[in-house]
Amino acid sequence: MPGKTIYIADRIFTGETWLKNHAVIIENGKIVEVVPISALSSSQRVEQFPDCFIAPAFIDLQIYGAYGKLLAVYPDTDTIYQLKDYCEKGGAAFCLPAIATNTIETFYKCIDAVKAYWEKGGEGILGLHLEGPWINPAKRGAHIGSLIHPPTIKEAEELLSYGKGVIRMITLAPEVCSKGVIDLILTHNIVVSAGHSNATFDEANTGFSNGITAVTHLYNAMSPLQHREPGLVGAVMDDAAVMASIIPDGYHVDYAAIRIAKQVMKERLFVITDAVTETGEGYYPHKQVGDKYEADNILSGSALTMAKAVKNLVDHAQIELGEALRMGSLYPAKVLGMREHGKIENGYNARLVVMDDKLEVKHLI
Repeated sequence: MPGKTIYIADRIFTGETWLKNHAVIIENGKIVEVVPISALSSSQRVEQFPDCFIAPAFIDLQIYGAYGKLLAVYPDTDTIYQLKDYCEKGGAAFCLPAIATNTIETFYKCIDAVKAYWEKGGEGILGLHLEGPWINPAKRGAHIGSLIHPPTIKEAEELLSYGKGVIRMITLAPEVCSKGVIDLILTHNIVVSAGHSNATFDEANTGFSNGITAVTHLYNAMSPLQHREPGLVGAVMDDAAVMASIIPDGYHVDYAAIRIAKQVMKERLFVITDAVTETGEGYYPHKQVGDKYEADNILSGSALTMAKAVKNLVDHAQIELGEALRMGSLYPAKVLGMREHGKIENGYNARLVVMDDKLEVKHLI
């Protein structure tokens, strides 16, 4: 099979089921076959990963920086390469760098950095996730209050025009954004996610009806589920289609709360790292405190990788391994409409992660 690469591991997780004694055959960046090992000829060259399994590579839809370089502080291609390296070490072949509430000039510089990275042939960076500034100050968390504001149509038009093709996801509070702004964002094929929001149950549902298809870091910085006011948490749990990210580090959300949300939301719940990095510059002086980060003594980000997030789901939230893997690959792919990602199946993207039984990343294909 000239030009084809064959990979074998103890098990293969296809995104739907586990296979033993099978091989994955890849050609030109695509999966062309998944076949029993017995179907291979002895003359074919294979790469074997003993005591490991192969699964679809992870996709992180919210990460801010790595190795001391926060993208908002260092909006350049070197930061993006560093961020990509961090993601790959955690089994994520694809990521969506995020920018928290900031100045419009910073957003533009980050957009320029992604464009420059792509022009150099850089891969794996899907675009940008803007988290703010169109959020509710009552649920700002570590976001800078002085920069938070409701958007005008003019402001949104200018930002979306400048970031055309780069901005892929925007987190906003539905109760502070008009339907006109949301409609405008959607015309640019950008995923709108509700977050840092104090929306009532009805306001959240109105947002979903207006085209909001996701919720950012479930439970954190949003109106909670209460028996007389279900809030944004209750609204997304009650909805049949809207998906939500969650940060499984044990600090942002108790593992029992993750388990409860998973039982209710099933395939609509996916993981992000929300990973930041230590920095003393810019609006967000993140300081590492144990396995989390704080800014001005407020929880501001995680120290997760996607592999660690998946391991935490299995070890602490009692989520079955296959489902935890889907939460890190297939479901984020669904959020962004990446139809050929998240499965090991003919015609799908061939970026794969190799992990051992301790759920440590051994290789990224």
